[in-house]
Parts: sequence; structure tokens; C-alpha cells
Amino acid sequence: MPNIKSAIKRVSVIEKKTRKNNMIKSGYKSAVKKFEQAVEAGNKEEATKLFSLATKKVDQACTKGVIVKNTAARKKSKMAQKLNAMA
Repeated sequence: MPNIKSAIKRVSVIEKKTRKNNMIKSGYKSAVKKFEQAVEAGNKEEATKLFSLATKKVDQACTKGVIVKNTAARKKSKMAQKLNAMA
């Protein structure tokens, strides 16, 4: 444990940021997972709704700096391919 006041504050700030980042990461991962389950089930309507939600979550994670821009684009592209393959 740090003894210096500023170092103690940095530790607490980093813990808060880590919790927030993990919350955002968890949210987008579960949204993508729900979309993929709908695709496997063959439910086109549900998959379309979940696709827009998952895309939104991925964009939010990208905006917050949790994932990189190219990673977000790749994930959205893969989801779009899966959705289009259902038709």
C-alpha cells in the first residue's frame, strides 16, 4: 500500500476506472452474446433488434476507450455478416 497521499488517491481513482471499464466491457460482451444466441436460434426479428442494441453497446465501448476503433469495426462487421447470412 502506498504511503504518500497522492499515491493513495491514484490507487482509488484507478480502482474506480477499472470498475467502470469492466462494467462497460461486460455490457457489450453480453449484448453480443445475446445477439449470437438469437442468430443460432434462427429468430430473425429478435436478432435484428439485438443487432442494433449490440452495435450501440460496441460503439459505446469504443467511445469510452474500452476497446479500440478497429476492434469495434471488426465486431460489428462479423455481427452484420451473421445477420445477413440468416436471410
